[in-house]
Amino acid sequence: MSDFKKLVEEEKLQQCPRQFILALTDTLQVISGKWKLPIIASLLYGRSRFKDLQDNIEKITPRMLSKELKELEINGIVQRKVFNKTPVLIEYTLTESGKNLINVVDTMLAWGLAHRDGVIGQDRPNEQLFASKD
Repeated sequence: MSDFKKLVEEEKLQQCPRQFILALTDTLQVISGKWKLPIIASLLYGRSRFKDLQDNIEKITPRMLSKELKELEINGIVQRKVFNKTPVLIEYTLTESGKNLINVVDTMLAWGLAHRDGVIGQDRPNEQLFASKD
């Protein structure tokens, strides 16, 4: 159990500690966006070439995949390896930091499946599941 979860369950604090807020902000900056988590989830299965990632992630454009991979590489989540062959072979893998996101992905998947089941189980139309409340 994390320190954060212990503090919440024990109700010892009146507000969330600043270091937890900063850590959450850092995490969201690295993995935010529509495509980063699907890319990370795909790479959790092992190294992959650009075309393999594009085929695995439905509706992502090559331009967006390239942009997101570069950002993940800059943030130390993805490693890009170029093999000096003809034709040039480029593979993407997760760094150790990227591999450590498996717990985040697993927890988000479990929550998402349960939430979707609960919301759809209440006879709500699927298109309302992601409706904005602005």
